[in-house]
Amino acid sequence: MTNFNIISSFVSRARSSARLDPARDWIIMLIISLIVLTGVVIWNAWAFDTVAGGGTIGLATTSLVPTFNQSSLDAIRTVFANRAAEEEKYVTGVYRFSDPSQ
Repeated sequence: MTNFNIISSFVSRARSSARLDPARDWIIMLIISLIVLTGVVIWNAWAFDTVAGGGTIGLATTSLVPTFNQSSLDAIRTVFANRAAEEEKYVTGVYRFSDPSQ
């Protein structure tokens, strides 16, 4: 029941009829902000140290499945080879390009 008393105490002070104390409210906000800032700095320092040391954050994946499909890679190479062949036809003069602006 102690937790309920603490919560009800905060709720009663937060009501509009409660006495306003801007200095107290700013101090509370600053203390909470400093606690959060300290937590963020500690978390980032730990994360940086972990990654800089070669570790991973989270679960390390140990999958041996290849990250690409060889047939997809061959299809992409075929597309680029076809494009290069078409470009060569323009360069060698097989295709004639006429400028419509002239």
